[in-house]
Amino acid sequence: MSGYDWSMPKPPAARNRGPAAAADNRRAILAAARRVFAQQGYHAPLSAIAREAGVGQGVFYRHFPTRVDLAFAVFEEHFAELEALAAEPDAQTFHRLWSRLVDLTIEEAAFVEMVVDARRAHQGYDGIARLRTLLERPLARAREAGTVHSGLTVDDVLLAQRMVYGLVVTAIDPTGLRESIERALAQGSLLVNQSQPTKTARRSRRSAPRPRS
Repeated sequence: MSGYDWSMPKPPAARNRGPAAAADNRRAILAAARRVFAQQGYHAPLSAIAREAGVGQGVFYRHFPTRVDLAFAVFEEHFAELEALAAEPDAQTFHRLWSRLVDLTIEEAAFVEMVVDARRAHQGYDGIARLRTLLERPLARAREAGTVHSGLTVDDVLLAQRMVYGLVVTAIDPTGLRESIERALAQGSLLVNQSQPTKTARRSRRSAPRPRS
């Protein structure tokens, strides 16, 4: 037909999203890193993380040139969450903070490996010092309120966290791991929330024979 354009319509030009795309890619990589590390451990191939995030190797390495750079970024996300918990000003703050630290260790054992690797790779790494500072005030309030043992120190808490990590990485079956950790720590009595009985204590109380009238 005269005057009709039979040429194929041109697809719309791709829009360069610039910084928005970069921010989305970074978030996707960090989310993928948490999933892959949880499944395969901290030393999982970085290429697996790039595939999980749906980005190319070049994009991945522009954001995170080394594994330690990625570890720092994941650690900072976790640390921001712990900081928000620590800022809550009440006597139970320490227990919520400790519970989340245990959960992170169970869900993402690579969290601890990241810290260890960062300490080895960077002499000036201050992650442990920051965690100590984060724990100090909530723990002091818990001691004052009597919800933890009066002799509990930050060093004790950090040691307990390392013990939790040991239980996590040596567990054959993760079923009931949280209760196993709670039971193990209760043996020392220091990290028990003294304002709330543990699940083990509640079960023992329910199963204990009642005195005859």
